[in-house]
Amino acid sequence: MQWCLGGASVLFVFVCYQNMSSLGKAPAMEQIGNFIREEIAVQAWKNCMPAMLREGQEAPVSMEEYLLGKLESVFPVYGFSDTIPEYDTQIESDLSCGLLAENAKKAGEGQESGEGEEGEKEEREGAEGKAAGDEDGAAEKEGKEGQGKEGEDKEEEGQKKEKKKQDGQSTHTKTAKAVEIPREKLDDFDYLLQNFYQVDRTTTIDSSQLNAAEMLAKDMKLQGGDENVQILIYHTHSQEGYADSVPGDPSTSVVGVGEKLATLLREEYGFHVMHHTGEYDVADRDNAYSYAGPALEQILAENPSIEVVIDLHRDGVAETTHLVSEVNGKQTSQIMFFNGLSRTTANGDIAYLANPNLADNLAFSFQMKLAAEEYYPGFARGTYLKGYRYNLHYRPKSLLVEVGAQTNTVEEAMNAMEPLADLLHKVLGT
Repeated sequence: MQWCLGGASVLFVFVCYQNMSSLGKAPAMEQIGNFIREEIAVQAWKNCMPAMLREGQEAPVSMEEYLLGKLESVFPVYGFSDTIPEYDTQIESDLSCGLLAENAKKAGEGQESGEGEEGEKEEREGAEGKAAGDEDGAAEKEGKEGQGKEGEDKEEEGQKKEKKKQDGQSTHTKTAKAVEIPREKLDDFDYLLQNFYQVDRTTTIDSSQLNAAEMLAKDMKLQGGDENVQILIYHTHSQEGYADSVPGDPSTSVVGVGEKLATLLREEYGFHVMHHTGEYDVADRDNAYSYAGPALEQILAENPSIEVVIDLHRDGVAETTHLVSEVNGKQTSQIMFFNGLSRTTANGDIAYLANPNLADNLAFSFQMKLAAEEYYPGFARGTYLKGYRYNLHYRPKSLLVEVGAQTNTVEEAMNAMEPLADLLHKVLGT
């Protein structure tokens, strides 16, 4: 069709030229030639100019990149992460300085891991004890006669609740599922990726690591008894606050939110929880993960019974973004689980940030996210996957949770601890 149109155009020009020649008004052949040469020169300059400008700005494309580009054009799901808007979480910027320091140390001294330096000893803030006899529902038998069947039933119910508490079981009313996600759907890697995750551009993942059946098969239930500390809650970034936080008042910051979670897990579900409030981001926020590492190692060495480690954060988003959902009639901050894959797209696996517990970390966050989708739809955002490690390697059941953002209120963040505590009980409880 293009050749036919081109030929018709040339024929039309020729006919016009002949008509103008018969009238004595046709341009000279030299003028036509000059016009054609000028057009060719202008078009060539327009085509070459962008390439000349890009030449000094862009690196040459390797054969691998060329082939991957072709593959993504044929199979768009292969490049699925490129369809996701860039998510500049605070975690990335906070760790960048520390990573540069670690790289320099590794290059200069050949050390296997440059993450931590000797941190000062952090005082454990115990929360192992439970006040005995505080249970309001455990009605004490008065010995009065004539109270009848109702009084006996109340006493029996109170005794059952007290026994559950002593056995480390939850006295919380069970929450029914809002939706049921067919397990066969989860076997579809594309479905899993698009509905449960956000993959950062700096890293990659495939179905060998995100295998729903394998992640669900991992038993996340607590293995030890409840006589010792089972769960550790801490904050790499303890200074993170909310829209109406009071400066200098940790009870209105992410630390206060962590205390609310610890209290719910203790009193509602019978877990033994330690809430560590050490500060690692005051003088040097960029190296907070490096400073927190040695303190975590010490706490875990002194409390080997700890099976679950939760790093509670507050996210940073655009001021126009409000991460809120409604749970049980309350305005509630959305949460987001976060995993580091110890691998970047540019450099592959990061040997000095190896994480032997990565598979369990991914299984833990997936089981939490799945439970959130089924019991509290809309409460949990897509689990974010990025490079690096974020101190998640110390325990198989390690979890990094972002609770709302700076645009949420303290009340919204506090409200989020109720469904989060329930989800932890559903995944960890016996």
